[in-house]
Amino acid sequence: MTAFGLENLPKKASIRNMSFHKLTNPRVSVTRRLPKNVEDRMRDLFNATLRDEDTALTQDELKAAIATCEVFVPTVTDDINASVIAAASPDLKLIANFGAGTDHIDVKAAHERGITVTNTPGVLTEDTADLTMALILAVPRRLVEGDRRTRAGNFQGWSPTFMLGHRVRGKKLGIIGMGRIGQAVARRASAFGLDVHYHNRRRLPAGIEDTLDATYWPELDPMLTAIDILSINCPSTPSTHHLINSERLKLLSPESYIVNTSRGEVIDEAALAKALSKGELGGAGLDVYENEPEVHVELMSLPNVILAPHIGSATHESRREMGEKVMINIRALMDGHAFPDRVLPPGASFSKAS
Repeated sequence: MTAFGLENLPKKASIRNMSFHKLTNPRVSVTRRLPKNVEDRMRDLFNATLRDEDTALTQDELKAAIATCEVFVPTVTDDINASVIAAASPDLKLIANFGAGTDHIDVKAAHERGITVTNTPGVLTEDTADLTMALILAVPRRLVEGDRRTRAGNFQGWSPTFMLGHRVRGKKLGIIGMGRIGQAVARRASAFGLDVHYHNRRRLPAGIEDTLDATYWPELDPMLTAIDILSINCPSTPSTHHLINSERLKLLSPESYIVNTSRGEVIDEAALAKALSKGELGGAGLDVYENEPEVHVELMSLPNVILAPHIGSATHESRREMGEKVMINIRALMDGHAFPDRVLPPGASFSKAS
């Protein structure tokens, strides 16, 4: 396998709503700074326009960038809505998202214009699960709070009652969303002696459920009353917006903890801040926020909350592999192959040929 795995493309096939012709040197526009090895490879393979500054583009800047390319490479910080897609060049064939989630892209609008959308699934799983597990361990043991106290000179030596937290072994972990990341979290949690429970749109096959030793809850609310730690690992969709609201927060025990490494909009952040400040929850570990990069002001001052800066997939390995996925999808377009990571809007389906 080469450094970027570009020989592992799927066999040639036609895809519905795409007019295929081979592209020899596609114009590729990238919206954010990427790791240097990824950018260097993009320069070698494509006619790539890259960014010098690592800042999010405005809506006007997104429209200007998408109007000049055949392949557009956005990230999670870009709002690729219908108006941006309407500004796309008639030559735009592919939106190759640098990331797994595509809730920031109007996939339906792209599909209607015959523009394919792809993403980078799979390569983020282990790193995001690692961070989730780190927060599951760190929040009950008050690790970051202890670090702050020590740096502030408030450590006066060991004491039988100082900085008491809670043991995680034997606790019940509830996972919302049992996809790749949820399952990876379940495997780690079992190794730490947590009792794994989960709520998902569909129950896992019996073999996978048995391997994970996980208990399925078809309804979310009863699960919330039974668990000690809640891990949110579901995507952001209209049905998951504020899935965890003030009413559901009240179902959790006052000594329970919440960890969110998926999307901030799944939690009503104001309701979470209120519950934490009133002592109705034991603590929270957050890597994503409802209005990123802004964080609810009340959360900033609470000692029982760990606030990570959206670093779930922030490893050298993950970013490199995300770049590989983007380039493989672009090469599929160039060579007239089926896209390995195509994303379709709700209700759409692949043609038999794809």
